[in-house]
Amino acid sequence: MNLQLKLFLVSLLAFFFSTRTQAQSIIKDDAVDNQSQRMVFQQWDQNKFYPKAGFLSLNPYYWLVWGLFDPNYHKTDLRPLSATGLQTQRLALVSSMNGIDSRYKLQSDTARNTALSQIASQSGLLSDADPLWLLYYKQQFGPLLNYSPVSILGGFSPQVSTKLVAEGTYSWYTGELDKLKERLNGARSADMDRGSRIMAYYRMLNEYKNLSSVWGIRTSTAQMMLDMAARQQALQNGTVIIPNWTPNSDVQIANKVLQNAKY
Repeated sequence: MNLQLKLFLVSLLAFFFSTRTQAQSIIKDDAVDNQSQRMVFQQWDQNKFYPKAGFLSLNPYYWLVWGLFDPNYHKTDLRPLSATGLQTQRLALVSSMNGIDSRYKLQSDTARNTALSQIASQSGLLSDADPLWLLYYKQQFGPLLNYSPVSILGGFSPQVSTKLVAEGTYSWYTGELDKLKERLNGARSADMDRGSRIMAYYRMLNEYKNLSSVWGIRTSTAQMMLDMAARQQALQNGTVIIPNWTPNSDVQIANKVLQNAKY
C-alpha cells in the first residue's frame, strides 16, 4: 500500500469521526427540566408547564398533552417534599412515631426501674446488703448465727458445764437456738418486703434476748445449787469453819445496822 492510499484512508476516517462528533449535540428541553424540578423540591410554577394552552386555549399540543388526559395535573402541587407532600407527611409521621416510642420507652424504663427496686428490696438474695442488717441486726444476731459448744459453755467451770449437760439444760438451750436460727435464716432468704423482714428481725431478736435471759437464770441456778451442795457436804463432813461467837456479837451487828440505816 502506497503512501497516498494511506493518507486517503486516514483522511476518510477523520472525516467520519468529525461528522459523528458534530451529530451529537446537547438537547435541552425546558419541559423535561421543569418536570424534574417539579417532582422534587426546587420549584412549583404552573406557568412553566409546556405546551401552553395558547390563544383561547386553541393550542392542539396542549390538548394532546394536558387537556384530554389530565387537565388539572399542572394545577396540583405533587412535590413529595412540599408542605403537604407525601414525603413530608411520611417524615412528620415518623417524627410523631419516634416521639411516641420515646414516651413508651420512658414509661417502660420507669416500670423497669421500679420493678428492679422492688426486687432489690424484696429479694432474699440481697437481704444481707440491707443497711439496717449490716449496721445493727448482724451484730445482735452474731452469737446466734455462730454459736458452738465452746461459746456456750466456755465461760463456766467444768462442774457447772457437766451439770448443765447432765440435766438436759444444755440440750434444751441448743434446741431452742437451732429453731430460732432456722427461722432467722428463713426470714433472710425468703422474698418479702423490707418492712416485713425487719419486723421479723425485731420479733426474733426479742425472743433471742428472752431465751438468753432464761439461760442466764438456769446457769446461775446451777452454780448456786453446786455451791449449796458443797456447803451441805462440808457440814456433813464437819469441815465447816465456824467463827468465834459471843452474845455480844448479835448486839454489835444490830448496832452497826442501826448506825448505817438511813431514814
